Amino acid sequence: MVPVHIWLPEAHVEAPTAGFVILAGILLKLGTYGFLRFSIPMFPKATLCFTPFIYTLSAIAIIYTSLTTLRQIDLKKIIAYSSVAHMNLVTIGMFSLNIQGIGGSILLMLSHVLVSSALFLCVGVLYDRHKTRLVRYYGGLVSTMPNFSTIFFFSTLANMSLPGTSRFIREFLILVGAFQRYSFSSHISSAWDDFRRDVFPLAI
Repeated sequence: MVPVHIWLPEAHVEAPTAGFVILAGILLKLGTYGFLRFSIPMFPKATLCFTPFIYTLSAIAIIYTSLTTLRQIDLKKIIAYSSVAHMNLVTIGMFSLNIQGIGGSILLMLSHVLVSSALFLCVGVLYDRHKTRLVRYYGGLVSTMPNFSTIFFFSTLANMSLPGTSRFIREFLILVGAFQRYSFSSHISSAWDDFRRDVFPLAI
């Protein structure tokens, strides 16, 4: 979560391919699992007290990381900031404290494991072949690596939560649960989540 997310993009950049797949697939989920398994059931009154703060911080984080993604030229950092935005959406759903939000958060965490790992593996393949992660060097990739480009394309669509992909219904459930809890902050999160879906492919 913002502002303690600063280590994450740098860790993704410096880690080897196997390292950042483990980082995206497992380590990012430990914090939200801790919320779900320990914080919420063990401290229900504190959870209710801090829910508005968590909502506000998560909404700010989604906006901030979406805008930060626009400035990135490194493929790993683009995906890393996108992961931060998704995990803040998971936090919003979890602290909605209803079945739609929590269920959507759990499903989104599972989907995030597959989609983010696929994207990072794709970037790892590109780096092994071309020794660079800068976006500007990958124009016309589909002409030289058509099958790989198809996998990368559909992984990107899934990361955008396009209808028909694994993340769409998860994010929809989270937003339904969030609207039931706090409509104003949910409107902000929903608007900027839509913005992030448009920003991510433009950044790539």
